[in-house]
Amino acid sequence: MGWASERPSARASGGWIPIRSLSPRHKPRILKHLLSLDVQDRYLRFGYQATDEQIERYVLGLNFDRDEIFGVFNRRLELVAMAHLAYSVDPQWATCAEFGVSVASHQRGKGLGVRLFNHAVMHARNQGVSMLFIHALSENVAMLKIARHAGAKVQRDGSESEAYLTLREATLDSQLSGLMQEQMAELDYQLKNQAQQFREWLATMQEIRQGVRDARHASHKP
Repeated sequence: MGWASERPSARASGGWIPIRSLSPRHKPRILKHLLSLDVQDRYLRFGYQATDEQIERYVLGLNFDRDEIFGVFNRRLELVAMAHLAYSVDPQWATCAEFGVSVASHQRGKGLGVRLFNHAVMHARNQGVSMLFIHALSENVAMLKIARHAGAKVQRDGSESEAYLTLREATLDSQLSGLMQEQMAELDYQLKNQAQQFREWLATMQEIRQGVRDARHASHKP
């Protein structure tokens, strides 16, 4: 559907942000991220005030073989932003795709939504998509502004708007750039994963040491 309250940022063109392709094993993190959205953000993302049960059904129905789901993780491997690039299931619109994105409230102002949008555009181009479709509520000013800035044509119909972005054909440069970004994001994820495992190991060791100290202290009591 749309864009969950990501505000354009002057830092959107700043340093590199690792955007990783998600797989079925990331469903628990996807679900946790979407359930953390407040009522307004759910409304902007899905076009209605999605309940927990509806979000659970959405996550359960994600098709990772057909579509592309991208995400940004923090250092604790919490999913703080994600985008869904849904490809058309109708052969008549085989070169079309739809884009939707959400960003955690505490990660606003970092340009994550813009980065995910640009990443999705590049990936869609490399997959032969010629038209990117964005369905958003008319009050979702941030999403529509980003779409217009990218050159999309926006048509408003009451409370809803539709944006169409014509994509250029893929080039060798776009394909190499996409491959490099995926490899760098995968490396970043693995490093974060190792760091997380190490923190968990340290926490376990500290608990063990504390247990040993407590046992020694208890044994010296009269």
